[in-house]
Amino acid sequence: MPSSVSVKLPAHALTPGRALGVRLLIAVGLLATIVLLVYLDRDGYRDNAFPDGEVDLLDTVYYSTVTLTTTGYGDIAPVSPAARFVNATLVTPLRIMFLILLVGTTLEVLATQGREQLRINRWRKHMHDHVIVIGYGTKGRSAVKTLVDNGVDKQEIIVIDPDHAASTEAQGDGMACVVGDASRREVLERATIREARQIVVTADRDDSAVLVTLMARQLNPEAYIVVAVRESQNVDLVKQSGADATVTSSDAVGRLLGLSTVSPALGSVLEDLLTTGAGLEVAERDVQPFEVGKSCQQLDDQAIGVIRRGHLFRYFDPAVTQLELGDKLIVVRSAEELPWAPRPGAEPS
Repeated sequence: MPSSVSVKLPAHALTPGRALGVRLLIAVGLLATIVLLVYLDRDGYRDNAFPDGEVDLLDTVYYSTVTLTTTGYGDIAPVSPAARFVNATLVTPLRIMFLILLVGTTLEVLATQGREQLRINRWRKHMHDHVIVIGYGTKGRSAVKTLVDNGVDKQEIIVIDPDHAASTEAQGDGMACVVGDASRREVLERATIREARQIVVTADRDDSAVLVTLMARQLNPEAYIVVAVRESQNVDLVKQSGADATVTSSDAVGRLLGLSTVSPALGSVLEDLLTTGAGLEVAERDVQPFEVGKSCQQLDDQAIGVIRRGHLFRYFDPAVTQLELGDKLIVVRSAEELPWAPRPGAEPS
C-alpha cells in the first residue's frame, strides 16, 4: 500500500504527461529543422577543430545542438554569406523559440502544481452532503453505477482506494478519488468524511471492513453507513462497529443460486431487480399529496414497502393501511421510467 495519501480530481482532456510529450516533440522538431538547414548548406560552415575543416552529418547535429542550447563552443562556425544569413534569419529565431519552450514548460509545470492544489482546496471547501465509496472493485463500481442511475451526480461521489490503478479508473469515470488506506484517519479526512451524508464500504476482507467502519463512525456519527460483508457470521460485528446496514455477499449469491435452481423464473425476476437499465427497477420515492389516505394496493405503482418516520413497514402491515404525507415508498416499476420519481401522468383521483 502506498505510504502517502493523494487526492485525484477528474482529469482534464490533456494530462500533464501528454502536454510534456507534445512539447518534447516540438523541441525535437526544432532541432531537426536546424540540422536540415545546416546540412543542406554544410559547405558554408568550417570545422576549426580539424585541418580539412569539412562538416559532415555528425558535425551538423553537434553544431545544431550546441547552437540551439546557446552553448556555442565556436569550433564550428558559418563562414559563407549564405550560411550567416540563414543563421541570422532562421536559426536564431528557432533558438529563441526553443528557449521559450524550455522556460515555458518549467513555468507551466510549477503553475500546474499550484493550480491543482488550489483546485483541490476549492473542491474540498465546497464538498458536503456527498457519498463516499470505499473500494473501487467490482462491488464498488456496481454501487457507483447504481447511485448514478438513481440520480446521484458523479460530482457528489468520492472514491477511496489504495490501488493507483483503481483510483485512476475512478478518476477517468469522472469522480474524485483519494488514494490511500481507508482505515487511516488522514485518508478519510482527505475525503471530507465529516461532511458526508452516506458511506459505502466495499472492503476486500471483513476485518478491514470492521476497521474502516469503526474509523468512519468515529469521524462522522451522523452518516448512513452501508457495509458489504463476505460472511454472515461477521454481520453483528460490523453492525457493532457502527454500520447502519449490511449486505452479505456470500449469502445473497447463494440464495439467488438456490432460488434459480428451484424456480428459474423466480431467479430471473430477482436478478432483474438487482440489475439496472432494463426490465424491472426497485427504488424509493416520496408519497405524493394525492396518494395520502390510500393504501399501497390502491396506488398505480407496485409498492412493496413504506418508510414512516425512519421505520420500514411491509406493504401489508396494518400500521400503514393509510399513507401519510412524509411517507416514502419502496416501489417496483419498469426501468423505462425514472424509478425514484412520481409516475408520469399520475393525477389525483
